[in-house]
Amino acid sequence: MSTKTNKINLTAVRRVHFIGIGGIGMSALARFFVHEGKQVSGSDCAESIITEKLGKLGVELFFEQQASNINPDIDLIVYTEAMSEDNVEMKAGRNLGVPMMNYFAALGLVANDYYLIAVSGTHGKTTTTAMLADIFEDAGLDPTVIVGSLRSKTGSNFRSGKSKYAIVEACEYKRDFLYLKPDILVITNLEFEHTDYYKDLQDVESAFHELAMTVPEDGFIVTDTTHPNIKPVLEGVQATVVDYRSQVDLGLVLKQPGVHNILNAAVARAVAGLVSIDAVDASKTLENFAGTWRRFEYKGDFVNDFGKVPVYDDYGHHPTEIKATIAGMREKYPDRHLTVVFQSHTYTRTREFFAKFVEALTQADRVIMLPIYTARKEDIRGVSAEELVVAINKAGTEALYFETHNAAALKVTESTPKNGVVLVMGAGDVTAVAGLLVS
Repeated sequence: MSTKTNKINLTAVRRVHFIGIGGIGMSALARFFVHEGKQVSGSDCAESIITEKLGKLGVELFFEQQASNINPDIDLIVYTEAMSEDNVEMKAGRNLGVPMMNYFAALGLVANDYYLIAVSGTHGKTTTTAMLADIFEDAGLDPTVIVGSLRSKTGSNFRSGKSKYAIVEACEYKRDFLYLKPDILVITNLEFEHTDYYKDLQDVESAFHELAMTVPEDGFIVTDTTHPNIKPVLEGVQATVVDYRSQVDLGLVLKQPGVHNILNAAVARAVAGLVSIDAVDASKTLENFAGTWRRFEYKGDFVNDFGKVPVYDDYGHHPTEIKATIAGMREKYPDRHLTVVFQSHTYTRTREFFAKFVEALTQADRVIMLPIYTARKEDIRGVSAEELVVAINKAGTEALYFETHNAAALKVTESTPKNGVVLVMGAGDVTAVAGLLVS
């Protein structure tokens, strides 16, 4: 598979419509086009904090996807990868002959004109991208940034910069990061993931290798060179390879706990060094880094008959992420009873990693399980959230299943013991439970 390209002339585009505009990446790109003076519209299935912010920027929003939202005045349609081909707006766009591209094709259209720092990897992309945004910002390098969450510092997933630098997340799903042409490629780590698309780990490695091969000879690849899953990715690359492990600083005091965040910070320090940002200044920024939305995000407290209970919300949905986040919670609250409210994301991932989910979730004292969240059409046979609950109980950790957010939140509120702490986890709509708990 060759690197993906597109032929849209961005300067000629006046009006852009986004199908699925409420997505975190899509909304950031919509913000970019607004900043560039384009007319922006978009549709999504529901209102959210994301769409509310877009509305305040003047974006025309539709909360019902229908053909009438599309008209011949639109110059470009951008759609989320999760959208099906038979979506009514996509059909209308094809019938009218409006150019259409998915999110990453549009991101490449925008980002490839910059000196591009693309942050890829199975875990840690969002936090690392946001860390780099802060470091470059504090160093006066004025980057353009698209990050897959809302930065706590700014409340936004987009930063408009006037320098040559752009920093973006690069997701491997469906090899979409091949639309990007990075000058500095970050690979935080690499595991088997997106099991509904990739056949196995080697298939994932081949995608990363293809991206790594596009980095030019005068470019850089920042990664962990000793990891066995990374070594095949680096074979034959022409860019200079930088091992971020040399930048690990165990004395760095971060606001976000966990070894995984120490590693994210090491990646950010390594990239900062490549553009001559002073290491002491970079470390100072990292120690002040406030985090991002749904990455170990403190949401507030609730009070029950046993006392005050802190609530955290996290996007983690892969077993490795769950284990790392629980370990971070244990580091911050070593003596507290930990309840994890979890919603597995997609049936294919749940089926593939069933045993690993059980292993990760048994690190909690109690698990409250919600139904599996499906983000796209998939085979739902052979696995269920109820089966996860049975397996977790069998492994010796209390687990309970609830069909609704309200029922789960009520159980947590009523039964969390003295000195308890709650961690809400998952990439679906489980975040609503955190909101219910602290409301």
